[in-house]
Amino acid sequence: MVYKTLVSAAELMARPEGANWAVVDCRFDLGDPAAGRRAYHEGHIPGAIYLDLEAHLSGPVSERSGRHPLPDPDALARCLGERGINQSVQVVAYDAGNGAFASRLWWLLHWLGHDRAALLDGGLTAWLAAGGSLSTDVPESEAREFKPGLRPYLSVATRDIDLESDHDLLLDARSAQRFSGELEPIDPVAGHIPGAINLPFEGNLGPDGRFLPPEQLKARFEGALAGRRPAEVVHYCGSGVTACHNLLAMEHADLAGSRLYVGSWSEWIRDERHPIATGEQPLSASAKQPG
Repeated sequence: MVYKTLVSAAELMARPEGANWAVVDCRFDLGDPAAGRRAYHEGHIPGAIYLDLEAHLSGPVSERSGRHPLPDPDALARCLGERGINQSVQVVAYDAGNGAFASRLWWLLHWLGHDRAALLDGGLTAWLAAGGSLSTDVPESEAREFKPGLRPYLSVATRDIDLESDHDLLLDARSAQRFSGELEPIDPVAGHIPGAINLPFEGNLGPDGRFLPPEQLKARFEGALAGRRPAEVVHYCGSGVTACHNLLAMEHADLAGSRLYVGSWSEWIRDERHPIATGEQPLSASAKQPG
């Protein structure tokens, strides 16, 4: 069986011995970039390798880029191959709990043309709650060749954002406070891209930290799409990380085809000519019909 969106802790535990799977620890802390690696060495799912958001899952930051630009696809493919991952391997990514960082690896793998990629639903929290053990052993992986089949159409650049057109719907995955401009703890400018609709990624999760059932996710996103096709949706957040959570949620709800604005808010505000909106979204925003 191929897992393309989510894997439960029970399914991960029940995988056959010797199965061609790779478990990847993606824990990270924006306020303490070394915290994820420390946590990995203190204890991780047995057999898991570690990939760092900034060292492995992002490229170099420039004066015009956002905080987490895309990595070079060939460099990422080599990184994965050196760790025993190619297109034949089922990848299961996890982080501390809600999937905010693990979803970035999930999206990058699909961008590289690798579909056997899923999130551990509920992350390490769910693993421990299910009775899973932890290990401090760092596994040695036999290198494989990862041949990327890049899908550039899955991403959108700043130059592609056309605020004069009704063709695309922008969905902002940040918190309501950051969207409105009331609070901005990370970026130097507060607010949102004009016309965007706010759908915080945490709304994809239930009280237990796991993703909502597909039918509930579908209702959530279709309420925002208001008749638009998934292919008309562009997701963004602060730097192209948590927006991947909304992308995965839509895929899990059988609403495939939306795209990621990789630069996101932190790249948008690099250009002073770009307009900025503040305040809460209108109550009618989610009912906006495509023009």
